[in-house]
Parts: sequence; structure tokens; C-alpha cells
Amino acid sequence: MSNATGFRHRMGGLARALTTPLFPDDILGTVNPMWSRRTPQARVVRTVRETADTTTLYLRPGTPFAEHRAGQYVGLGLRVDGVLHWRTYSLTSRPGDPLLAVAVTAVPGGLVSERLAHGTPAGTVLRIAPAAGEFVLPEPTPEKLLFVTAGSGITPVMGMLRTLDPAGVVLVHSDRTADDVVFGPELRAMRGLQYVEHHSATRGRLTPALLDELVPDRAARTTWACGPAGLLDAVTEAWPDVRVERFAPKRVAHTAGTGGRITLATSGIVADAAPDTPVLTAAEAAGALMPSGCRMGICHTCVGKLQAGAVRDLQTGELIDSADQPGRPVRTCVNAPAGDITLAL
Repeated sequence: MSNATGFRHRMGGLARALTTPLFPDDILGTVNPMWSRRTPQARVVRTVRETADTTTLYLRPGTPFAEHRAGQYVGLGLRVDGVLHWRTYSLTSRPGDPLLAVAVTAVPGGLVSERLAHGTPAGTVLRIAPAAGEFVLPEPTPEKLLFVTAGSGITPVMGMLRTLDPAGVVLVHSDRTADDVVFGPELRAMRGLQYVEHHSATRGRLTPALLDELVPDRAARTTWACGPAGLLDAVTEAWPDVRVERFAPKRVAHTAGTGGRITLATSGIVADAAPDTPVLTAAEAAGALMPSGCRMGICHTCVGKLQAGAVRDLQTGELIDSADQPGRPVRTCVNAPAGDITLAL
């Protein structure tokens, strides 16, 4: 599209918009979508390949972005085949940096992650949600810190390390090989950081017993962990006071959702959910534009009222039945249908 044609297109859209009642934000968004406060967006300024599967995206928000805290995550929305899909990624930039940075690791078969990690050129515009998350350091920061990370679990901790004075901080990070370590060169060169790199391809997985060997004063340190579910389950069982960040909701063993038909009363969209499939996942696959944030049951952005039927909480196993609790709000990211249901969404 030429500059002249693009200008006429924008002005035509503005003229049409001015014939209906609008807020100032609507007008700004018509002239330039990046200025919209109702649907905040960010432009990819540049990308840096960290490993074969991980790419850092540097983003410039179109409107003022509230300063985040190191360790928090941000929601990014990417439109695929006309459907807006949201995913959350940890911020690796320091609070106050001119650009926001997120590191995206491609998950095999991942609808969004593969596109963001391997097919996002500079200039791409993404939807962006405010920073959120409680995996942040308290103030004042503990004097003796231990971070235990594996794989992409390094990403929220990287934001902390770039913000902190790393002197005296211990980081034990595990990945398959040296080439798989995200931010490997920076971590190895970080002055003052006591860095232990563990390669699971040759030494097996990290365990609490091995961590006690690697960090003799582990018991005297405040421990933070992020990584695969198996590692987090092991360290929380061994050390009840450890703080963890999970990239997927923890599910109890006895949890089961039978599946069923989902009817979204407001939009009229109908979706079929397979057993144990969260409402959010099934509805998005059917083309529904669902509210969502962390996608782990933490932020409560995805809540909808249950009008009919029952759902099973995949984290706790609780059965929520509209017959007993009509209109109860349920989190669509961690609840699966137990038969046919209707939600006020």
C-alpha cells in the first residue's frame, strides 16, 4: 500500500468513526492502532536468537507501559488465521529499560510459540497486556539468594539477575547441553555471580540431593526455583519454603474432566472439548476471542460465570456444578467441562 493510499485509508476510517459516538481513545486508535489504550499493542523493534529454539523479542509499547517488577510476565496476543491467541512470557529486561524484552522458546507444535520464536520479523505488531505475577523479590532483598532453574525457567530469573547486584548470588541452571542454555554467554560472564551449569544429557536431572552437594550452604539461602514440573515438584517436597514459578498449572493426580459441549451465551460460539481439555483451550480452538492472562489460574483474567452444567478444576479436582452454585465465576484456563456447559462469555 502506498503512503498516499494508506493515508486516505486512515482518514476514511477516521471519518466513518466520527459518525458514531466515540471516546478520544477510539479516534486515536483509528488514526494509529499503536496509540490505542483500550487494545494496547507493542511493536517488535528487533530480535536476537539466543539458541536454536529461543529468540528474544525487543518490544516498544505504543502507549505508556506501567513499570514492571523483575520476575513478572506479560501477556502477548498474536492473531493466527483471524483468531487472537494469547500467551504469557517472562520479562527479561530491567524495569525502566527503554524496550521490553521477552525470550520465547518454540514448543514443538506450538501454535503461537513457534511463530513468535521463528517467524517474527522486526515491525510485527502484537497485542500486549499489563505485567503481572508474584514471582518477584521482596524488599529488602535477602542477603543470601539461591536460584534453581532449568530450560526456559531461566527467563524470569534473568530479569532479576540483570536488576540485582549478583555478587554472592548462587544460580544453578540445568539444560541438556551447553549449546541449549538460554543466555549462556551472559550468565558465564556475569561478574560476581556464583554460577553452576548442569548438563542433564551427561549428568542426569537435577535433584534436591544433588543441589545440596553443589551448594553446601543451601539451607542458609532463600531459594527461588523455576523450570519443568518434575524439578519443581521435587524441590517443593524437599524444601517447603522454596518459592516457585510454574509455566503450566499443577494438576492433581485424581483430576478428570469428561469433556463436553461448551456454549458461550454472549458470543453464541459453540465448542466441543475433549476430556481434560480446559474450557479456554477448546473455546479458542473454535474461534472464540476469550479473555485470558497468565493461563495458569493465577490472575483470574479468564473468569466467566457458569450458567448451566458442571466443570472440574484441573488443579484441585473440585467439581463446580451450576445446580448447586448458579452463576459461580470459573477460571476457564484451569477448568474442564464435566458434560455440556453454558458460560456467560
